[in-house]
Amino acid sequence: MNDLTDALRAMGLLAPGEEPRFTPLPGGVSSEIWRVDLRTGPVCIKRALAKLRVDRDWFAPVERWRYEHAWFRVAGAVVPKAVPRLLGSEPRHGLFAMEYLDPVRYPLWKAELHAGHADPGVAASVGRNLVAIHAATANDPRIAAEFASDAVFFAIRLDPYLGEVARRHPDLAPRLDELIATTATTRRALVHGDVSPKNILVGPEGPVFLDAECAWYGDPAFDLAFCLNHLLLKCRWTPFAAPAFLACFDALHAAYLAGVDWEATEAVERRAAHLLPGLLLARIDGKSPVEYITDAGEQARVRNLARALLVSQPSRLAPIRAAWAKEFGIA
Repeated sequence: MNDLTDALRAMGLLAPGEEPRFTPLPGGVSSEIWRVDLRTGPVCIKRALAKLRVDRDWFAPVERWRYEHAWFRVAGAVVPKAVPRLLGSEPRHGLFAMEYLDPVRYPLWKAELHAGHADPGVAASVGRNLVAIHAATANDPRIAAEFASDAVFFAIRLDPYLGEVARRHPDLAPRLDELIATTATTRRALVHGDVSPKNILVGPEGPVFLDAECAWYGDPAFDLAFCLNHLLLKCRWTPFAAPAFLACFDALHAAYLAGVDWEATEAVERRAAHLLPGLLLARIDGKSPVEYITDAGEQARVRNLARALLVSQPSRLAPIRAAWAKEFGIA
């Protein structure tokens, strides 16, 4: 831990002679995250990994930590309570420090959903905060230049998700290649890139976004589709709460679309609706499949529905929600 201690000292977070105590925190597949107990209280530090912790080989540029740190700074200026407070960064070690948010006061949204606590009010707040960040950064050349992270986004999002699905479903490759090209060349606003319930805390003052390693100036429809995808999939993880998950789907997408002001709402919804089936299929056959759909029959049902929707190409989100509800008998 000497390198981490050196980084904390360089950021001015250690008192003279202080020995920090490190506790690894559970998290995603792409970073090392620690709680660090200091005399002044706990903080959190995060360092990106070059090779992600998944079964298949998946590498990504470690400089993405800079974009994540910058995303928190920019988003925090728009919705201050929706991101952790930054405490410093240390480029030599490729990490940054932020406030530690106690899970007792800030439970993980994914855990809440798994327990069946699906509150449409929380989902609507996620949609409102997300669209506020997109609207505040839309058509901003300064932000676009700062987040020209196309290579990172391709390596950690477009290729392992849609590209991998295209390789495993060659008959759908032309459609998936088209989705990749459209997403890669649509530059409208600052994108988080991983808006998932596992990266959102339910705080006393509203949702808090974490894990912005995929930050990119690109297509905001990706963030919308990415989060809605998780709300559909959670129906198969906690089936008794499936109607509430669909209510969250409705609340999030309605709140989000109500805040779109940088282009026609229909255009954003169309791109999100086109992406959503590809992302559904990616969580079955991409490089990062969801851990809670392991039954072959369940996987086949999701796969077949996603394939059909990729072919039919609905331009609205409601038909996708309706098809999902029909397939899985959700009233």
